[in-house]
Amino acid sequence: MGDAAETLARRFEVMRPHLSEFQRRLWLGAEAAELGPGGVAVVAEATGVAADTVRRGRAEAAGAQVRAPGRSRRPGGGRKRAEARDGELIAALEALVDPVTRGGPMSPLRWTCKSTRTLARALAEAGHPVGDFVVRGCCAGWAAACRPASR
Repeated sequence: MGDAAETLARRFEVMRPHLSEFQRRLWLGAEAAELGPGGVAVVAEATGVAADTVRRGRAEAAGAQVRAPGRSRRPGGGRKRAEARDGELIAALEALVDPVTRGGPMSPLRWTCKSTRTLARALAEAGHPVGDFVVRGCCAGWAAACRPASR
């Protein structure tokens, strides 16, 4: 098995940059299945990939489930957006920005002197614990952009 593990490691290093996450899992799972009992441990050790990933790839390779083009994971996975988790977030942010907006009322841009960090701090004090990165994302999601005013 030592020789098989070495050749597997070399093949994996060559192929890894050219495969998507899903394709890597499938390939590793197929290799583990081909090695038989103990194949998951051999593949995981040789490639440096977690054994759970190899097991998942083996299960996906055995199943007939085909992913949509360009997808490596099932749809619906990952963290939900802050606006979806907290329905009041956008309204609270609007309430903070509206009194201090600048610019022409007909302009599609919305200008404010408050930084995203200041807005995030005020939102957290109001019971909406978010960071400035989320505030930037919320501003980008508005029909009108949220931009800091120039000094």
